[in-house]
Amino acid sequence: MFTYRKIDSLQDWDALRDVWNNLAADGVISSPFIRHELLRAWWVGLGGGEWSEAGLSIYTGWQGSELIGAAPFFSQRQVGGKRRLLLIGSFEIMDYLDLIVSPRNHRAFLSGLLDHLAAGEDIAGVWLYNLLDASPTYINGPAIAAEQGWQSEQELLQPAPRIELPGNFEEYLAGIDKKQRHEIRRKMRRLEHSGHMHRWFIVEHAEALEEEISAFLHMMALDENKKAFLTPAMSQQMRSLMKAAFHSGLLHLSFLEIDGIRSAAYLSFRYDNQLFVYNSGVNPQQFEFSPGWVLLGDLLEWANEQGLRYFDFMRGSEDYKYKFGAVSRTVNLVKLTPPARG
Repeated sequence: MFTYRKIDSLQDWDALRDVWNNLAADGVISSPFIRHELLRAWWVGLGGGEWSEAGLSIYTGWQGSELIGAAPFFSQRQVGGKRRLLLIGSFEIMDYLDLIVSPRNHRAFLSGLLDHLAAGEDIAGVWLYNLLDASPTYINGPAIAAEQGWQSEQELLQPAPRIELPGNFEEYLAGIDKKQRHEIRRKMRRLEHSGHMHRWFIVEHAEALEEEISAFLHMMALDENKKAFLTPAMSQQMRSLMKAAFHSGLLHLSFLEIDGIRSAAYLSFRYDNQLFVYNSGVNPQQFEFSPGWVLLGDLLEWANEQGLRYFDFMRGSEDYKYKFGAVSRTVNLVKLTPPARG
């Protein structure tokens, strides 16, 4: 049996940072978005204005003095005064979310948590956004909830394509569609032999971080849809996420320059021997060089050379992801409703 405690202050949550991240590293999913730094950055900005009037409601499970699991929730008041609990990061900009618990303790932690919630405050429900299809919270959560008298619903949200890397770029290319393999090589070689000065690089120095973040957000905003997405609150939220990721060693921000002009950029996170490709920007004045594809090819070559296991495109069904050889997983929503009180 575990003892459950509620955390409703940043100070108390921050005190658990290191043990939290150690638990996340041994957790039921591999995701940079369940680390303390990124969840905290999201919480401070409430998803770039996605939510309002939210309350921090993290539930932790303990065995003596050892942290066994954590449910990183925030709460929203519902009609009638009841609260709905959601995972911090829900749901727009944090791709993979889950409970923070090891696989061996998952069932006992979730079962005890639901029992604790049903016996305590009046909860309208628990909505678990962005669960991967391989997560035991998605696979087993409804059955565990039913044992505690809770009802559940499951909803598929989006595909989440990723590439399993063989560790060699040529071997990777050999494993994808022949036409696509030819296109990647052709576009990379065309720029290489064009006579134009070009380079790609990863942002590594703290003193340049602010400037490089601004450059990336500017490139994102060259796309009209992304420009509309980048409200002032969301731009600040993105800055906070990138800074938090940089200072915890997770940020992988890359640019392709052609003749000194920023032509393409990818915002990614390097975590657990994987590259999680999060967002991108392309300069439309450089379309003739196919800079987005070229930089993506460079990143795939680099990732193979580094011995990374996966190149994860995360949420979204864009066609180019599959052309580069990605295979879909899915992210899902699980809604849990507590038993009626007698």
